[in-house]
Amino acid sequence: MLRMSTLFVRTLRDDPADAELASHRLLVRAGYIRRAAPGIYSWLPLGYRVLRNVERVVREEMDAIGAQEVHFPALLPREPYEASNRWTDYGANIFRLKDRKGADYLLGPTHEEMFTLLVKDLYSSYKDLPLWLYQIQTKYRDEPRPRAGILRGREFVMKDSYSFDISDDDFIASYAAHRAAYVRIFDRLGFDYVIVAAMSGAMGGSASEEFLASAADGEDTYVRCTTCDYAANVEAVRVPTPPPRDHAGLPAAHAEQTPDTPTIGTLVAHLDDAFPRTDRAWSAADTLKNVLVMLRHPDGTREPLAIGVPGDREVDEKRLQAQVEPAELEAFTEADFAAYPALRKGYIGPGALGADNAAGIRFLVDPRVVAGTVWVTGADVDGSHVLDLVAGRDFTPDGTIEAAEVREGDLCPVDGGALVAARGIEMGHIFQLGRRFAEALDLKVLDANGKLVTVTMGSYGIGVSRAVAAVVENSHDDLGIIWPRELAPADVHIVATGKDPAVGEAAERLAHGLQDNGVEVLYDDRPKVSPGVKFTDAELIGVPTIVVVGRNLAEGLVEVRDRASGAREDVVVTEALDKVLTVVRPQRR
Repeated sequence: MLRMSTLFVRTLRDDPADAELASHRLLVRAGYIRRAAPGIYSWLPLGYRVLRNVERVVREEMDAIGAQEVHFPALLPREPYEASNRWTDYGANIFRLKDRKGADYLLGPTHEEMFTLLVKDLYSSYKDLPLWLYQIQTKYRDEPRPRAGILRGREFVMKDSYSFDISDDDFIASYAAHRAAYVRIFDRLGFDYVIVAAMSGAMGGSASEEFLASAADGEDTYVRCTTCDYAANVEAVRVPTPPPRDHAGLPAAHAEQTPDTPTIGTLVAHLDDAFPRTDRAWSAADTLKNVLVMLRHPDGTREPLAIGVPGDREVDEKRLQAQVEPAELEAFTEADFAAYPALRKGYIGPGALGADNAAGIRFLVDPRVVAGTVWVTGADVDGSHVLDLVAGRDFTPDGTIEAAEVREGDLCPVDGGALVAARGIEMGHIFQLGRRFAEALDLKVLDANGKLVTVTMGSYGIGVSRAVAAVVENSHDDLGIIWPRELAPADVHIVATGKDPAVGEAAERLAHGLQDNGVEVLYDDRPKVSPGVKFTDAELIGVPTIVVVGRNLAEGLVEVRDRASGAREDVVVTEALDKVLTVVRPQRR
């Protein structure tokens, strides 16, 4: 059993200075993790027990569908990642190093290439497929801004698995089996979650889904429809594109003086004053706002990009970043404006934008900017805007981009219902990889006709260490953590209080009795610690069942507490063992 008198733990009364989220605060204060460096944490005994419990749940469900566990090194050669182009695409996000001979290596952020090469080395026939392999591994990513404790770190534990199929049809079954396993895993981990459509990012592939743990302070925003089952990370939301409009008979575009109107607000006010409409007041949605950013590509080159969005919308940086990966976003600086003299800051319009126009800058617009829509936008002259500018007649963008903010009340792309927003923490991500990595690394097998065919792959990740924090985000109160029994570092926390030797003897008997019955016990046997401190520590640590052996022992009673509900029950000491077993055993893993 675990004894508090010898357990390597030190609980803290004060929050760590850099803690932003409840999980970070409580895991450090309760002695589960300890910061080693920015984004890097050590696991202490209690925390490591919880981490291993998460791993156990993941293993049990992966093994149950017939997946087989392997284990790759974390130190990986450059060549496979060069073949898939991710040595470049990952940019500054991976840790790179050289050995003493000058050969390039990286610390693995993910292992698609290594799995692909392993299967290529050993299998060559359709008879070997389908094949499902997984590992639970420490991964490394050079996060620019590590934060939130173990939720966004530079070193983390992840389960990644891969399916290999002879055809796309066979792959559908593999994907469905993994998705169902993920549902069972997250049901067992004990937090609320939602499955949403997502962007594939640097992984590539045709489609992907995320499993997000519900969290008010989560880093991901998702939307769901109020009238159907549609749900998507905001980065993956597709704006319903309106049909083109007939622009016959619309007035010609005309430039007008609009002095001192460099913002949408000042422009709308000026339009209402100088060019009042007869049907309604002008609004920000009548204007086309053109936003400039600079893209830094993985090879270091910089490319300007202009994004046109309705003036009542902001450009969502996370949505935009997801669309331009693997390039990274940078601000468009004064020096950049100086390099493109055709751009008039505050009055930029389509006349200067587009690959073939004055500035030669690629110009992508929101999907709502369809042919026949009428806009007010910059005239590329200081103090001047163009009115009655018609898309498709007066300007043609280079394409569309999903970069405008998504708002509550926006229309669902499936059935037109209203969207509502919530926040969550990414806990799992499953990808329909297709043949990207198989083609890059030449993974082919012979089909039933003796013809070489490229293997179809899927990739399935779970943030194992993240799950520990996600559970705490979902399950805590003002006193501390409340672990679900499936993951808790122990089943029962026995607290012995008082100086009477009989208390210690009774607590010892109960602890050994529980242990003999296969119950994991954390026993607070510290002789010179006050009852108040012991109770505070028990609530902070969060074991689901707390048994207090103390002053009521003189009356032949001990107290059994439920950490989650706070319910307390006095139990005859001779019946305490059976009572606790009835509480623990129905929920035992």
